[in-house]
Amino acid sequence: MKSLIATTQYRLGAAELEVLLAMVRTGTLAAAGERLGVDASTVFRAIQRIERGLGQSLFERSRAGYRASELAQALAEQAERVEAALEAARTATQAQPEQITGTVRISTTDTLLHGLIAPALQRLQPRHPALVYELHAGNELVSLTRRDTDIAVRATKRPPQHLVGRQIGTIRSALYTAHTSTLALSDVQAGRAAWVAPDDSMPDHPSVRWRKKQYPKVQPTYRVNSLLTVMELVARGAGVGVLPTFLAQGRSDLRPLTGSLAECDNELWLLTHPESRHLRRIAAVYGHLADTVELP
Repeated sequence: MKSLIATTQYRLGAAELEVLLAMVRTGTLAAAGERLGVDASTVFRAIQRIERGLGQSLFERSRAGYRASELAQALAEQAERVEAALEAARTATQAQPEQITGTVRISTTDTLLHGLIAPALQRLQPRHPALVYELHAGNELVSLTRRDTDIAVRATKRPPQHLVGRQIGTIRSALYTAHTSTLALSDVQAGRAAWVAPDDSMPDHPSVRWRKKQYPKVQPTYRVNSLLTVMELVARGAGVGVLPTFLAQGRSDLRPLTGSLAECDNELWLLTHPESRHLRRIAAVYGHLADTVELP
């Protein structure tokens, strides 16, 4: 009975929702405190007050951190809507009608960043000089659900269903060697070529699957964690490697050994969170990337 009375009388406010959202996103007291600008003990006491008020536990404690319950996840979703609404209100009061300000966080791979995204953002910058960009380049998928990023640009055929997005092209690849190399495709087929290939950080990359299917006995001489590094080593004459054609076609120091490899085709997706896509700063960058990023 006491629990029921506590639940019916207790009302969550914006401050409590902010704490809950930080905990759900980070999973630890210290990380949540860092986001909120307070210490871990303050977050701990706030969570205790909320749980007492609601009359039930919101997180399962373990050595790995705090795991959110279904109720905590549901509350976090509502908190995200409040967060988005507050941010939209702040933007409306701080900016002139024609001016777009703020920071847009973009997550992608180094290949896509250098080959496609950075050039597109350079074209956008003069139109919206007050925008600031935080660019994260890595092979891991930074979470849009936890709002670690605002926009993700990813090569995938299975984009997460909880995100909204648009396929903006097909990434095509071919096998390349250095322009100065005397290697021919027949040398590759005969096993006389060294390979430069992605390492275990990209085990499911289409080029890895293709190589293992077509050349199962090949052991790459160089294994690296970046397609940009594959490209640079191949251009230096270290061996052959599969590269995206959009990245390699402008390089005079590379020479294709094959045409486009259909089995290496991948889809390029522009993704964002449903609650964020209508914010002016995110909508402006998302729309620009969708309209200007082109693949050969």
